[in-house]
Amino acid sequence: MIVGARGQWREHHRRRRWRIETLFYNSLPAECATVKSFLSLCLLTVLSATAQAEVRLLTSIKPLQLIAAAVQDGVGQPDVLLPPGASPHHYALRPSDVRRVGEADLLYWIGPDLEGFLPRVLSGRSAPSVAVQSLPGLQLRHFAEGHEHAGADEDHDEHDHAHRPGTLDAHLWLLPANARVIATQMAAALAAADPSNAARYQANLKAFEQRLGALDQRLKQRLQAVAGKPYFVFHEAFDYFEAAYGLEHAGVFSVAAEVQPGARHVAAMRARLQQAGPSCVFSEPPLRPRLAETLSAGLPVKLAELDALGSGVAVDAQGYERLLSNLAESLGGCLEAL
Repeated sequence: MIVGARGQWREHHRRRRWRIETLFYNSLPAECATVKSFLSLCLLTVLSATAQAEVRLLTSIKPLQLIAAAVQDGVGQPDVLLPPGASPHHYALRPSDVRRVGEADLLYWIGPDLEGFLPRVLSGRSAPSVAVQSLPGLQLRHFAEGHEHAGADEDHDEHDHAHRPGTLDAHLWLLPANARVIATQMAAALAAADPSNAARYQANLKAFEQRLGALDQRLKQRLQAVAGKPYFVFHEAFDYFEAAYGLEHAGVFSVAAEVQPGARHVAAMRARLQQAGPSCVFSEPPLRPRLAETLSAGLPVKLAELDALGSGVAVDAQGYERLLSNLAESLGGCLEAL
């Protein structure tokens, strides 16, 4: 009987307390009833502040953006200055570009041998700007004294004048070993700017290096069978990639995009193609020079594209590897079909 009475008292007390708490909650002002919403708003504010604290990394060209994306994977998304299809040799900065350059926490560019439009605006930056062509450990190439340009006596554009013998070949990102050097520097700079994610940057760097090593072996096997087959390019941009995989172009058709070459120039280039026999001629996107069809008409020549900038490659951790793989597939696919 005593135990039963105590149990009834406890149940009565629990129900009474529940009624009191319910009445108290219902009597609160409307503002207090939105505590959950307020906490949610606080959480969103914290997340927003975290997003704003992300290191803003800007690159001049897409290949550097692809390397940065591998290092920042899962932490941030690098941005790129040049829009798709723009040439780093001739780009003109817009006011919005100048603002982006000034706002970036870290900026990476190849150097004055490629982006001649950048030095003046970079002089006004207080945050770090890295010209990767000056990084220690890079393997750099220079345009050869005796390198032959088909029809090289006339109709050169400004960029081809910049490819004077002895000058730096700035297309250095097309050598996987150089990509490793660039990624290593990026990981160190990002870790210094964002110490809380330093371990992630280093893990991403290690994974990138391992994937590049495996890719390098696959590309060597892929391109070994086509070494020595003749091909021509409209832009001398691929020497680093060729050196890595035992390839060499037979000639460069240097022409100004806005000027139709003279008859003597066309005849000299066709003579080179006739002498080479079955061969490939590679142009770069987004536009194929009209001269390509003129040169190849009636000859055993295949036309194809090589994209040194990876214009169609998605920006993610594996983007740089796809850039190299696409080059290998374009070269191998055309040359194997000869």
